[in-house]
Amino acid sequence: MPNKHAAEKDLRKNRRRAALNVRIRKNVKYLWKQSRELLVAGKKSEAVQKIQSLQQALDKAAKVNVIHRNEARRRTRTMMKMAATATHNKV
Repeated sequence: MPNKHAAEKDLRKNRRRAALNVRIRKNVKYLWKQSRELLVAGKKSEAVQKIQSLQQALDKAAKVNVIHRNEARRRTRTMMKMAATATHNKV
């Protein structure tokens, strides 16, 4: 346990921030999975809408340093590439 009041406050802040980071990561993971499933199912128009939501979530996660900005760009690029090739073959 922390000995000082400021250390206790830091502990509370760190726990709140960690919980927020987990929520952001889970949301990104959920959107990724949903986009991929829609592409596999052949529902490209719905998948494109989900991919836009994914891109926003990735950008916000990178903005607050939950994930690295290059990881956000890489994931966005990968999903866009999957969407572009979804009409030609199954993902």
